[in-house]
Amino acid sequence: MSEIPSSAVAPPLDAVGGAAVGDYVQILKPRVMSLVVFTGVVGMVLAPGHLHPFLAAVAVLCIAIGAGASGAINMWYDRDIDRVMRRTASRPLPAGRMLPGEALGFGCVLAVGSVAVMGVAVNWAAAALLALTIAFYVFVYTIWLKRRTPQNIVIGGAAGALPPLIGWAAVTGDLGWGGIALFAIIFFWTPPHFWALSLYKTGEYAAAGIPMLPVVAGARETKKQMLLYTLVLWPVTAAPWLLGIAGPLYGIGAGLLSLAFTGSALRVWRDDGERRAREMFAFSLAYLFLLFVLLLVDPALRLMGGGGR
Repeated sequence: MSEIPSSAVAPPLDAVGGAAVGDYVQILKPRVMSLVVFTGVVGMVLAPGHLHPFLAAVAVLCIAIGAGASGAINMWYDRDIDRVMRRTASRPLPAGRMLPGEALGFGCVLAVGSVAVMGVAVNWAAAALLALTIAFYVFVYTIWLKRRTPQNIVIGGAAGALPPLIGWAAVTGDLGWGGIALFAIIFFWTPPHFWALSLYKTGEYAAAGIPMLPVVAGARETKKQMLLYTLVLWPVTAAPWLLGIAGPLYGIGAGLLSLAFTGSALRVWRDDGERRAREMFAFSLAYLFLLFVLLLVDPALRLMGGGGR
């Protein structure tokens, strides 16, 4: 693994603190947060049972704040490598608009607060899963795996896959096969999603000393792994239908989306340029979003048709 340039480790000279509100919003990673919240809501909707609308709103807020806390602490720890990579160099810490202590303190307060409120207001099973999510993202992925192994995304992806399970537990107070199925979808989606990005950002990851799969094993092996993961997603995405938490509309839609995702991976396999990898990265976001939209729409249509849940 290449060393991080010494110039990337030193704090920027203009780091004077006094960050603006927009900087605090940015370190919460709002785009990531929006996907986390959406998948968490789907887990709540599909879970058997009922949760008071006010408590459901509290649970969603806690999931969002917990995700933001993870993002803030991640940016605090990764501020050195963020300065090296073009796509992250303008973040508040590497750009010098925020002091490291401000980000770390903000993230820790949000982390503790979100878990405490989830436990007191909703239930402690959901709170425990939220705490596990934050801890896994910070300690396992960010601090341990990210800079040490090309399996960083594979193992670390568990953190991003937990929100629907948190939503499920918020309603039921425990785990269930339906929630585990939603977890599995995101878990197996994460590697091909991030590897598509890393294929056309290989140089930046190498410069930052991050052993992403294309840096360590090369583009060809990465493309093979991406294709294999899209094939694994075929039975994984069918699981909600097989378990009865979604109906045939979801099953058909999931099959078509997975076919398109595999087709995207095949185009990447055949192409030596960056274009197909960029296209697959963009489509992977739409793929996951549409899968979870179908999970919401399918039960609603069955209820409207009198088929029950």
